[in-house]
Amino acid sequence: MIDPVNQKRRRLFFGMLALPVSGLAATSDSTPGGSEGPFYPGPKMRYEDVDYDLVKIAGEVEQAGGEVVELAGRVLDRNGNPVAGARVEIWQCDVRGRYLHRGDFSLRSRDKAFQGFGHTVTGTDGRYGFRTIKPVPYPGRTPHIHVKVLLDNRERLTTQFYLADHPDNEHDWLYQRVPQHKRKLVTMNFITTEQVPRASLDIVL
Repeated sequence: MIDPVNQKRRRLFFGMLALPVSGLAATSDSTPGGSEGPFYPGPKMRYEDVDYDLVKIAGEVEQAGGEVVELAGRVLDRNGNPVAGARVEIWQCDVRGRYLHRGDFSLRSRDKAFQGFGHTVTGTDGRYGFRTIKPVPYPGRTPHIHVKVLLDNRERLTTQFYLADHPDNEHDWLYQRVPQHKRKLVTMNFITTEQVPRASLDIVL
């Protein structure tokens, strides 16, 4: 018998892969890099469940708090060709502003239903997709999602994705370091759908 929960998650995932692309395929500009930050969770800090769905941890009943969203796109080379076999990782703080990291000493309690870190591997079409929460601000930072791309076990890009037109962007020192003409390459524009808000953003290596 097929688990109906897993079946629904698979439908959501393949729905994300069908999202329209961001329209950046023709650009020769590579996605600008960004700071990894101090809270990249090493393998020993992660949950056993490190899939594309950060909102629901396998075996747990509760779903993570926060606004559920879908983030998808393609990994491309600078000629606009899809990159297959790329490992795309994301990590971010939970709705309370806490990271899945032993070095996060915030006094706020962590949302234990939030996976905090996830990954997927691109197919021949270069597509990646995640189900997560819309990032939230915490003291000193505008909302963002950390992204890392590895190819043949070699890190090719580490960057951060930001929310379009968020008021805290203006005061965030890392966002301000991104050249203005490249900010669209790391900006998530969420569109409301019948299910959850979705953003499509290509990653150009």
